[in-house]
Amino acid sequence: MIINLPYGNRELTLELPEEQLLQIVQPPPPAPSQGSIKILEEAFKHPIASNTLKQIVEEKKARRVVIVVNDITRPTPYRLILPPLLKELEAAGIKHQDITLLVALGIHRPHTQEENISIFSEEICKRYRIENHDCDNNLVSLGYLSNGMELIINRTAAEADLLITTGLVNLHYFAGYSGGRKSILPGIAGRKLIQANHQMMSDERACLGNYRDNPVSDIMMEAARKAGVDYIINVVTAGRDEILYAATGDMYEAWLSCVKYCEEHNVVGIKQQADVVIASCGGFPKDINMYQAQKALDSASLAVKPGGTIILLAECREGMGEETFEEWIMQSSSPGDIINRFNNCFELGGHKAYAICRTLNQANIILISSLKPALVEKMYMHWAPSMEAALELAYQKQGDHPLIIVMPEASKNGIRLESE
Repeated sequence: MIINLPYGNRELTLELPEEQLLQIVQPPPPAPSQGSIKILEEAFKHPIASNTLKQIVEEKKARRVVIVVNDITRPTPYRLILPPLLKELEAAGIKHQDITLLVALGIHRPHTQEENISIFSEEICKRYRIENHDCDNNLVSLGYLSNGMELIINRTAAEADLLITTGLVNLHYFAGYSGGRKSILPGIAGRKLIQANHQMMSDERACLGNYRDNPVSDIMMEAARKAGVDYIINVVTAGRDEILYAATGDMYEAWLSCVKYCEEHNVVGIKQQADVVIASCGGFPKDINMYQAQKALDSASLAVKPGGTIILLAECREGMGEETFEEWIMQSSSPGDIINRFNNCFELGGHKAYAICRTLNQANIILISSLKPALVEKMYMHWAPSMEAALELAYQKQGDHPLIIVMPEASKNGIRLESE
């Protein structure tokens, strides 16, 4: 059997004997869509647990509006989402010069102007102010959260008359699901708060697909409420330009509506775990760097047997992606070093090194990547220049006829182990 898997902006070809293939982990095809534009129109007409955007503007007598938008690492269809949102705001009396798009960078690098144009369009970049969030500057305290963390967020957002968040809802390796409350924490929060929130990922409840009793998600939700999010638009997609589901309105209820759609369509059942799992991140930008590509390992780890092998496809054209993450890797002498450092001396960025080591405790990892072999080996993975070479390494570890699961978009799919 021949399977094409995303890798950067291209595909790698995988050839497998059919008798070794347990399953290709893909959600069932979605029902015929009424089209992205129609889905958005219906979402704006029927906000969940909320007044319409026009009514909210009128009630608050709002003038200055901040719209929190995702950064380049989260491919969100803004060319579809923003025009109707901006049109509705201006129809409600908001002047375009009083609207700011605030890029929720967390601790990521700032966008370039070229990147903003590619994401939002040249027209939007010319007409509206776009601000990169800086987790170390232009911040304000909004008091304390219930766990004692100080809620420090972007001042521009805190001082807005109307705060709108936008986002993409899919599985997240320790928040359960992305979207919704994550636009505030970590999206536009201060570095210290982001760091404290991420340190909570060591709790066993902070895992892929769990949102009902997840301490990380719960405190994110509290932060978003305290920040005063007035309205959200969240979407579930089948790629950058196709919207499968959209919800607007209340920050929690609209997000939860998207989560339940994802839970139904993106969590895939498997009958047994495999000796080898071949996982693609889903291509660019999900494999833009190792910091982002790591997320695919959490899904893959659910599908592989203890002691099995994961083959990860991640181009990583921008290298490791974060200085602290790379520093933790380079300064370690074993995966245990990184786990101990996480538990005793947490630093934001290092949590990604910890997440990789958590997977290494369960499985071997072979990485197909543009990263240098020495760097891959330093991450306690095995480097492979091609799919064929990766399979040869996997067979050496797992025998000549291992059972294999293939995950074309591992960072997008959850796994549910079903009984025979």
